[in-house]
Amino acid sequence: MRILLVGAGGVGDAIAKIAARRDFFELLVIADYDESRAERTLAWIRGRHGDEVASRFDTAQIDAGDPYVVTAVALEYGATHVMNAVEPKFVPSIFAGALAAGADYLDMAMSLSEPHPSEPHSLTGVKLGDDQFAQAGDWEAAGRLALVGMGVEPGLSDVFARYAADRLFSEIDELGVRDGANLVVTDEEGTEIFAPSFSIWTTIEECLNPPVIWEKHAGWTTTPPFSEPEVFDFPEGIGPVECVNVEHEEVLLMPRWIDAKRVTFKYGLGSEFINVLQVLHRLGLDSVSPVAVRSDDGRVHVAPRDVVAATLPEPASIGPRMTGKTCAGVWVTGTGADGAPREVYLYHVSDNEWTMREYESQCVVWQTALNPVIALELLAGGVWAGRGVLGPEAFDAVPFLELMARPEAEGGYGQAWGMEDRAA
Repeated sequence: MRILLVGAGGVGDAIAKIAARRDFFELLVIADYDESRAERTLAWIRGRHGDEVASRFDTAQIDAGDPYVVTAVALEYGATHVMNAVEPKFVPSIFAGALAAGADYLDMAMSLSEPHPSEPHSLTGVKLGDDQFAQAGDWEAAGRLALVGMGVEPGLSDVFARYAADRLFSEIDELGVRDGANLVVTDEEGTEIFAPSFSIWTTIEECLNPPVIWEKHAGWTTTPPFSEPEVFDFPEGIGPVECVNVEHEEVLLMPRWIDAKRVTFKYGLGSEFINVLQVLHRLGLDSVSPVAVRSDDGRVHVAPRDVVAATLPEPASIGPRMTGKTCAGVWVTGTGADGAPREVYLYHVSDNEWTMREYESQCVVWQTALNPVIALELLAGGVWAGRGVLGPEAFDAVPFLELMARPEAEGGYGQAWGMEDRAA
């Protein structure tokens, strides 16, 4: 396997660092528009693991927004797989570039949706991933696989959902993805500050778009942003966190392969985060349409959302000032395999202290990066295989979860995942 990794930001950096401990690939090319970022990641790998491991890596400059450039770089290195680790606005170009290069493709965030009504309403706009699924026939005809939504959420939560459907439940009432954390970021004086642990560009997209809910009798419908607040009790010391509806890929993926009466996604944002997002929206600072702005060199055109992103700390940089844990998982309700009512929360917790010590990556980006590396290893070994555009639910969950939890000394990733039975 020869991998072209597009993007050396927080998640791309963590993907390369995790992969450095594995031996399933021949070459991994870390590519970024700013090649110095890729070179920094490679220098870390060389310093931590030595020249022999580093020899299986290379760096390249790439313009992720140009499909012809993506194709050219993939062909130059003989890439068998293109791993997309940049913002979802680049999905169309990387997706097309990978197919033209005859490579398989993976991403962690799918093609963007287009505006649709925010009040409860049948979904009439373009949904997350629609543009990719519309091209499934092209990928099938080419004999290539596009594994979409293979991060943590979406990704690992979808694997958990498939496991629950296959092993734990005879009938599923709801697949409820629930994501929460107790993370705190401080400045140099120790004062807590507003610093999103993931790309603010992506966070704005997810949180201000109308959330989507799946119901078997109604299909996909929308609801207002931040609707249906509920307090969910997260494990391993995180505790109760208020979660609200957010637009996310799992709701668009899970019903395609798993029989459930309802699918939802709720994120533990917190009141301060919600207030910031609402103010950004009210001021038009969430817009991606360029506006004319004065500068020392005259008027320039910039997108307000890009300005917001530029004023906040890089998510990859806040790890040393972050404490706490983040949890991702799916809460499944329904009828158990024994015919009795059952509620189960399947989850994975990532501790920032540990990820910083082991990888110098903050826990949110590291947890996101872990899952595509596991998927790539399963694809390399032929354990997972397929053609067309597929989500994580299309594959057997057991090999993934076994490889994930197996100790590193025994060839696994040493990442335990949890399963809590809760009162039905």
